[in-house]
Amino acid sequence: LSGLLRPPAPPVRAPVKAAAPSSGRGSRAHTCAMPCECQVGLSSIFAGLFVILAAGVFTFFPAFLDMFNYPWYISLCWIWFFIGLSLTAIGCIYEAMGCQQGGRWHNAKASEVQAEDAEAPAPYIMIN
Repeated sequence: LSGLLRPPAPPVRAPVKAAAPSSGRGSRAHTCAMPCECQVGLSSIFAGLFVILAAGVFTFFPAFLDMFNYPWYISLCWIWFFIGLSLTAIGCIYEAMGCQQGGRWHNAKASEVQAEDAEAPAPYIMIN
């Protein structure tokens, strides 16, 4: 009778493993490292061209509208132009030298042509 009046035992839970320290990337943090798939060359080229375009837009005001015609403003426009120019040059050099590592977006194996894979695929014949 005393066994019937006892409260039920709590359920047994499986031991929980300690979580790996997070690298600050939110839910995408994994214990194994992912290869970098960034496009440094193309990103530098596009960012550099965007900065050059923005510097040109801001230079339009003192050059043609005679607004913001201050020496420090014009110097800042030149500085941003040279920053964009250097970003574009770095991106072009990076792409021309082939510094991008192989990955999902830049697959070095796909551009290689092997002797056994050089033949054309069989033609497709449509059946009515």
